[in-house]
Amino acid sequence: MSKQFKQNNLLHIATIGKTVGIKGDMKFHIKCDFPEQFVDGATFFINKKEKITLNDVNLDRGLVRINNITTPENAKKFTNAKLFTTYEDTRKSCHLDKDEYFFFDLEDCEVYEDGKKLGLVEEIERINVTNYLSIITDDSLVKNGYAKSFLVPFIKPFKLAVDIDEKVITLSGAMDILSAS
Repeated sequence: MSKQFKQNNLLHIATIGKTVGIKGDMKFHIKCDFPEQFVDGATFFINKKEKITLNDVNLDRGLVRINNITTPENAKKFTNAKLFTTYEDTRKSCHLDKDEYFFFDLEDCEVYEDGKKLGLVEEIERINVTNYLSIITDDSLVKNGYAKSFLVPFIKPFKLAVDIDEKVITLSGAMDILSAS
């Protein structure tokens, strides 16, 4: 996520593509795990101040119209526009199951194993179907010759406990991964 939008608590969730057909339809590329938020009348930011409204959303075909625009000429100004939403709106419109977390809630969590602080989650990386914690190694470990950063799969048996309120993640086997990095 770009630092500009992270500082403003905005999440990039979709990108508008090129125009399709003669009625102002546009290709729609979802960049998140929650397609249920893309419904007719949904409003999203395209920059810090400007919002657009989605109309005629057809996720099966990957098409959308914007602001009731009905001609390709008027729609073209939105080609390659990125859609953003706030953390708060994401929490309201997206349902999580037990033991699921928003990536932005995991970022900046301290990571521990056996009571020892290993570092801080910088971001979540998805490689194939597995999410990985990208961890900036604690300075005390870097001074002892460990890598400055490392990845740990965010799945069991590595993931033991997550406390979003306290911003703490407890892992198992992460020190072995760090040692091998």
